[in-house]
Amino acid sequence: MNTNIITCPNCATQFEPTEALAKSIRESMRTEFNTKWKDEAKKIEEQYKQKEIQLQQQAQEAEKAAQGRTQDLQREFELQKKKIEEEAQRQATINIQASYEHKLKLLEDTNKTNTDKLTEARNRELDFLKKMQELQAREQELEVAMQRKMLEERGKLSEQIKKEEEEKNKVRDAEHQMRLKELEKQLDDQRKLAEEMRRKAEQGSMQLQGEVQELALEELLKNAFPFDIISEVGKGVKGADCIQTVRNNYGQECGKIIYESKRTKDFSPEWIEKLKADTRMLGADVAVIVTQAMPKDMAGFGQKDGVWICNFSEAKALVHVLRDLVMQVYSAQKNHDNKGDKMALLYNYLISAEFAGQWNAIKEGFMSMKISLIKERDQMERIWKAREKQLDKVLLNATHIRGSIDGIAGMESIDLNLLSEDSGLMLE
Repeated sequence: MNTNIITCPNCATQFEPTEALAKSIRESMRTEFNTKWKDEAKKIEEQYKQKEIQLQQQAQEAEKAAQGRTQDLQREFELQKKKIEEEAQRQATINIQASYEHKLKLLEDTNKTNTDKLTEARNRELDFLKKMQELQAREQELEVAMQRKMLEERGKLSEQIKKEEEEKNKVRDAEHQMRLKELEKQLDDQRKLAEEMRRKAEQGSMQLQGEVQELALEELLKNAFPFDIISEVGKGVKGADCIQTVRNNYGQECGKIIYESKRTKDFSPEWIEKLKADTRMLGADVAVIVTQAMPKDMAGFGQKDGVWICNFSEAKALVHVLRDLVMQVYSAQKNHDNKGDKMALLYNYLISAEFAGQWNAIKEGFMSMKISLIKERDQMERIWKAREKQLDKVLLNATHIRGSIDGIAGMESIDLNLLSEDSGLMLE
């Protein structure tokens, strides 16, 4: 059990103290950084608003002052102009030209003064705009500096988080390696246990394995040869495991085939002698050993010391051949045993009246068929001769007609051939 894991008393969640501490530090730094950033942004925003308000007030005051001064100068100009005009009118006769130039000079001076004041106001407005631009530039520089600082802090925080994650991954990798080792150990133990169980299963009851193959062999013989009698030899009874009584199509018993079923890893020569003794005792014709392990000198099925040996997959084909041999031997013996009786029966039948009557009936039928065929042939020949005469007559008349037409119109005008050129019987 890992003692470094802490369980939450409220939600029962388990976590490692390093992860909780790192999370707490990240949250604390993130909160502090956000608070500072918000305070700095708020201060900058307030300063920007104050500067903007001051600049607006100064601009309004300057604009009002310029407007007031312009109006005063205009009024003063109008008054002076009116006075000059009145004075000019009163003293028109006294040095009008000198007075007019003097007044004009005064007006030019006043206009110059107003122009200077307007230029000064414009210069002040230009200075104000420059200050506004400098303030905006400073604000942009401050914002860039803040962004740069935020990026640096973010990079530092990312590096710190990355280091913490790497340490955490190292711890997890170590735990994962330990778990893999544990799983490999468990898998190895399970593999050894499975091998031991498989070995024990292979070394199980040889009797049970033999009984399974014996039942399968009996089922195979019953399905392949439904007309034969498949007898099972009971346990504890001396003899083979299975006996097959071969019967032909007439239900006659032709012989016996006995089987010994073995399912072991090694072949024992003693099985052959035992099965030969069982063959003599039961009076069987053929003995077969169906075994999983073949003799060392036999690669496939075959006969050894008078006993046929094969594996389970070869049993069906071998039994077909052996069964046919048993039936052929039975038929040969049956024919040999009844040979004298058959010869006597055949002789008696050949000299009997029954055979003579049947042979005469065959002879009469043959002669009747022959006479009928001769008569039919003679009749057909007479018909053919009559038709041949009629055909010759037709051909002769056709030849005369053709000769007459040839003399009148010529051969090329009309085709009077009764037979085609392919037949070879053209009329000349």
